[in-house]
Amino acid sequence: MDSERVWGELQQLSGLIRLSASDPVKGADVPSAFSLRSVSVKGKALWQLETRVAQQVFHENLESTELESRLLSLLPPYRQLCAVCSGQTVTFTQYGKKLRRSIQTNDLEGARSVSHNREKSYLLPEGEPVPALVDLGIFTPQFRIIASRSDKYKQINRFIELVDDALRGFSRDTIRIMDFGCGKSYLTFILYYYLTEKRKLKAEIIGYDIKADVVEHCNEIAQRYGYEGLRFVLGDVSRDTKDAADVDMLVTLHACDTATDYALDYALRNRIPHILSVPCCQHEVNLSLHRGGELDIFMHHGILKERMAALLTDSIRAEILKSCGYEVDVIEFVDLSHTPKNLMLRCRLKQPRIPDLRALKQLQERYGFRQTLLALTEERCGQQKIVRL
Repeated sequence: MDSERVWGELQQLSGLIRLSASDPVKGADVPSAFSLRSVSVKGKALWQLETRVAQQVFHENLESTELESRLLSLLPPYRQLCAVCSGQTVTFTQYGKKLRRSIQTNDLEGARSVSHNREKSYLLPEGEPVPALVDLGIFTPQFRIIASRSDKYKQINRFIELVDDALRGFSRDTIRIMDFGCGKSYLTFILYYYLTEKRKLKAEIIGYDIKADVVEHCNEIAQRYGYEGLRFVLGDVSRDTKDAADVDMLVTLHACDTATDYALDYALRNRIPHILSVPCCQHEVNLSLHRGGELDIFMHHGILKERMAALLTDSIRAEILKSCGYEVDVIEFVDLSHTPKNLMLRCRLKQPRIPDLRALKQLQERYGFRQTLLALTEERCGQQKIVRL
């Protein structure tokens, strides 16, 4: 970015409160972002510079007379700068030689009030420089919430809160996560940001998907964000062998139908300590279910049968996980008004054991359904018994 020209523009602004630079050019050996904000220290007006190198965050207080020289030296590799002033927010972007400037009015007191309230409620508050939230269209380039995407913003924060709660007793400074069926979801990028920037962990996240173009696209985004510990791999959880060494958490969000079962079976086989799973498209039981007992009342209407089959599917999954030694919570991921797929299985391994599947097998025999995780667990348990003999 043309730092001298930008500095000249900034000098014309009144009531400058904070600056945030992001989106460095590819290959630049600089932090992914830096910010400057006005602060008062013992009654003295200063500028606080915040940068992050590796897993460390550095703060430095600058005199107003130092601001120009530091900004001119820091800014050139970055392609975006947001300047928040009293009454307006000015964004500078430069891709190539042309420098562009956009201006939006703001209500500074209102913005401060909203920001203060949200910081109490959300782990990723408004104003947090999360690039994925901008690319996802939830934040403006000035990191303000777009009103029409507030529901999605709440959903993302709810997911991060669940991760935070699951890792409440996590004491190590490194974490390894596998994300099966990641797709083009930006949740993986937001999760990486949270773990590294907010929890200050050295994170490695491996996202798996069966589509080569999705994997390539996601790897390009990870490189653009400077997320060195995040990579995406072409793979099918139902048949490809994966490296499960030292995996702390398995995440599977909306993996379709039996893909969720294969992911859960993978976690069970490898005794992965934490699981966060949001099942999707539970067709298998619905298509194979027939009448045979007390549940017949749900089969008179297609929509009721479909919903009952989905609940039955997730009940079977939860029971298997519990029987295998996991502490299982079935919780509401988001409000029903946001998405119909609103259940999450949040699991923590307590003591691995061979499960008792007799009650589930009796239910299966009565209604004739197929359920992949039940079949995979039965197969695995049979193998374990043979080994013990």
